[in-house]
Amino acid sequence: MKEAYQISILAQRQFFPDNNLTHTFLYYDPETRVSLDGKIRIITLELEKSAMYIDKPVSEMSGAELWAVYFEEYARQTTALKNKLDWQAYMVGAKRQGRAEGLEEGLSKGHAEKALEIARKMKNAGRPLNEIMEFTGLPAETIEQ
Repeated sequence: MKEAYQISILAQRQFFPDNNLTHTFLYYDPETRVSLDGKIRIITLELEKSAMYIDKPVSEMSGAELWAVYFEEYARQTTALKNKLDWQAYMVGAKRQGRAEGLEEGLSKGHAEKALEIARKMKNAGRPLNEIMEFTGLPAETIEQ
């Protein structure tokens, strides 16, 4: 069997009570007391502990410290980008909703103006009030004005 590694990046809280950035676990079956002789390993990297290494010169960082700082920065930038994209999507949705509401309002206003125009023409043509009300949907008070 070839060696295999599972790397787990642990974020958001500290998992182990020490200051070690990484821990390595080997598979072992406690029931049969059989191990895989270190062929398969789980390596954990705790991002919560990377803050203590941020200000350390890169040339003095261990491999684990470099990876921790890299993933911490990657997570920060990814979160910032996600927040920006979420905000842009929200703004696009708000603009679309505003346009739709504006369009609805404009159509409603246009229909009302057209009904008034038709009522004026019908009134000038001498049509009876009840007929004008029926065709335009306007109340009698509006037509009489």
